[in-house]
Amino acid sequence: MHHFFVDKEQISQDHITINGSDVNHIKNVLRMKQGEEILISNKEDRDYLCVIRDFQQDAVIAGITEVREETTELPSKVYLFQGLPKSDKMELIIQKAVELGVYEIIPVATKRAIVKLDAKKEESKLKRWQGISESAAKQSKRLVIPKVTGVMTFKEAIAFASDFACSIIPYENAKGMQHTKEIIGKMKPGTSIGVFIGPEGGFEDKEIEQALENNIIPVTLGKRILRTETAGLTALSVIMFQLEND
Repeated sequence: MHHFFVDKEQISQDHITINGSDVNHIKNVLRMKQGEEILISNKEDRDYLCVIRDFQQDAVIAGITEVREETTELPSKVYLFQGLPKSDKMELIIQKAVELGVYEIIPVATKRAIVKLDAKKEESKLKRWQGISESAAKQSKRLVIPKVTGVMTFKEAIAFASDFACSIIPYENAKGMQHTKEIIGKMKPGTSIGVFIGPEGGFEDKEIEQALENNIIPVTLGKRILRTETAGLTALSVIMFQLEND
């Protein structure tokens, strides 16, 4: 079943009005017909099972047949602070992080990040990255579309996470796996959690020191060295299992 997102003001008592680019997608790409079922989310807390009722020039009208309040979201807000990687790795990271339940993705310009984005490039990248997030949210039946923020410095990222209940930073010199299990085990529903991932080459020692000074906890993800596009997804997977187990 095809999945779409709308704002709350597009939802009426018995129908939903779909506007924007989804109209062309429904009409001309998917070639959907009246009577076909679709799933619509309000980007917050509710899914609507609908049937396409009418096609207008710039809108699709979908009649509501069922309201679903069972959430597919994690019970905590998990933020991924991703050091800017090379090539198109960020696209893969965003796609999979959204599938794993991340709430927000923050690209971070760290000292060892090779990629440098000027204002024009950043605007273009963010538009594409947000589109990937929306597509992944539709595919994985999310209730929300995780936001991809503008690029932050490492200092700004630390400040952003200052009031989180827990933030971790995978680091090769962290304590053993038992320590990691203890930290993950303390993560509880209803909190905000930060995951800091370095780019290719990892974090500089000074960045790790900054993290420690701000209560961001170094953890290990095992005895093997993971690529930047693997490390964050590994951490998110473990956190997902912990939170959804409660």
